[in-house]
Amino acid sequence: MKWNRKDLLGLREVSAAEIRHILKTAKPMKEILFRSVKKLPTLRGKSVVTLFFENSTRTRVSFEIAGKVLGADTSSVAVAQSSVAKGESLLDTAKTIQAMQPDVVIMRHSSSGAAEYLANLLKVSVINAGDGQQEHPTQALLDIFTMQERLGDVAGRKVVIVGDILHSRVARSNAYGLLKLGAEVTFVGPPTLLPPEMKALGVRVTHDLESALPGADAVMALRLQLERQQRGLLPTLREYSKLYGLNLKRLALTGKDTLVLHPGPMNRGVEIDSALADSTYSVIEEQVTNGVAVRMALIYLLAGGGNTNDVA
Repeated sequence: MKWNRKDLLGLREVSAAEIRHILKTAKPMKEILFRSVKKLPTLRGKSVVTLFFENSTRTRVSFEIAGKVLGADTSSVAVAQSSVAKGESLLDTAKTIQAMQPDVVIMRHSSSGAAEYLANLLKVSVINAGDGQQEHPTQALLDIFTMQERLGDVAGRKVVIVGDILHSRVARSNAYGLLKLGAEVTFVGPPTLLPPEMKALGVRVTHDLESALPGADAVMALRLQLERQQRGLLPTLREYSKLYGLNLKRLALTGKDTLVLHPGPMNRGVEIDSALADSTYSVIEEQVTNGVAVRMALIYLLAGGGNTNDVA
């Protein structure tokens, strides 16, 4: 399959075939990460710019590592120290970046739709690294990649996503991707953090975690996004943890060896217990490694890479 998209803005617009192509491309990329010399000449002469308007460690650093492993020149715009802090608009920032002639721009922004806005302005490729409460496609792709490695095909698998669904772009992107690949997805959370309109995504919705767990092949705990919360959405963190926190005893309700995922960073003792996060059920560290591989695949495809056989 030949990749024809200029940008990756979300999984809502991407077909199942395209998702499979990205994941297929990520497989040889992951193998490269375990070589003694993690450096390719594949994208020598190409440039990648990361533009993050929100704090990030995993996503930003993994994109930077991904670009460097592929041989691209990478630059990171520190927004707090850039002209944005002086009042520069996103339009003018886009024009400035365009003038520098990069090949790929990776952006995270607090406003939903910001990545699409940037993509419409720029001739170069744009990857959405998270926009507001809308989508975080690369996180969902690495989550699905991790599930596939452990479970095989996700078609027919039961995936439970629990937590702060209201503010979660990760939950939305996972729903789009997993459903297109044939998985069954259930969203779980308190009524204040799980609006009923989420059913429109095609997922099952419940406020009772323990009733959703039997038969689950994978369970993902979402970070409680306290920085996006308004007062009154939760009574106390202790009550939230009691009703919706994942732990070993609760995981046993699945009745099988269930994968435990978390997009990070974790609030240990709130959405997930430390004993479970560090257990053999957890694939949280694998998610981080797979994130580099998936982001390598996307940079490769958007910067003009051809078939997966081109990767050496």
